[in-house]
Amino acid sequence: MDFNVKKLASGAGVFFTRAVQFTEEKLGQAEKTELDPHLENLIARADCTKNWTEKILRQTEVLLQPNPSARIEEFIYDKLDKKLPSKTTNPELLGQYMLEAANEFGPGTPYGSTLITVGEYQKRLGGAERELLQTSAATFLTPLRNFLEGDWRTISKERRLLENRRLDLDICKARLKKAKQAEAKAALLSEEVDKAEHELRVAQTEFDRQAEVTRLLLEGISSTHLNHLRCLQDFAEAQATYYAQCHHYMQDLQRELNKCANSVSTPHPTPAVCPDPDHLSSAFPSGSSSPRDAVSSLSNHRPSTLAMEQTQLPVTGSRKAKVLYDYDAHDVSELSLLADELITVYTVPGMDPDWLIGERGNQKGKVPVTYLELLS
Repeated sequence: MDFNVKKLASGAGVFFTRAVQFTEEKLGQAEKTELDPHLENLIARADCTKNWTEKILRQTEVLLQPNPSARIEEFIYDKLDKKLPSKTTNPELLGQYMLEAANEFGPGTPYGSTLITVGEYQKRLGGAERELLQTSAATFLTPLRNFLEGDWRTISKERRLLENRRLDLDICKARLKKAKQAEAKAALLSEEVDKAEHELRVAQTEFDRQAEVTRLLLEGISSTHLNHLRCLQDFAEAQATYYAQCHHYMQDLQRELNKCANSVSTPHPTPAVCPDPDHLSSAFPSGSSSPRDAVSSLSNHRPSTLAMEQTQLPVTGSRKAKVLYDYDAHDVSELSLLADELITVYTVPGMDPDWLIGERGNQKGKVPVTYLELLS
């Protein structure tokens, strides 16, 4: 117990002496030993590395996880050294909602089937996002945290120790200076001066040794930069892979939606209904002896298909239009389209409002309105 009290009292005395020296330096009442310029540059470089690493780490976390509550939860699990439970990403959750909505509306309806298609691709986007989060955490965020929580703490500890050694050295210098002044006045024995000189030599040796240790640690910042450079390249590669996957998925989704639009926009031909021969008797022209003769007689009075095609129907609202998507004609009456091309369109009386007549050079045919952007 006696030993502990003495040790505590000695430690308190050293702390008080250092505090007095530090205060006097701040007030300009005591001399301060300046560090080597090279060491000062290393310290400034290390402080800059630490500050920007913290900012980059925090902003990357915000980029990958915008939800503050989720970030706090991840921080708590990390401090407790526990594995964070796997969570559904936002695109995956959106995709799940779309699939459930499709089941409610009916998977066979146009809206329901489209919800299923988009929902599946949203889940794929969510899977790609999950992979990005995992890869970025392992290859980029973790190395930055390891530097701040490992290497930087060691550097900070050695820098504090160097500062204490510097204060001890300046205290010894001040003591020796006072001892020499007292000796000059014959108020102090020479052995007191010798003791002060010995303490100064010991303090100088400890300061130089600690300065060398700190210098070696600070020079390791260059290796830290190289390591962070590799991590940054891995992070950029993970982002490139993620965005490439998203682009690929969205292109596939657009093709699927275009197919759905084609199937919805294509009009279903009305099946021809053959008249019942028993009901044709009242429509027989005079002089017809049988239904066959009547049908033949009606055919002779009907204009030919070629004559109808040659008859020019009145044109209404002729204007230019830009094609938005590729379109493949389903029969000879339609006109195939290429995205971004310009064509002339117009309508004719009695035509389906969802369709227009399109002309491109000598080619002409029906085109769906939904594939066009009408220009003024």
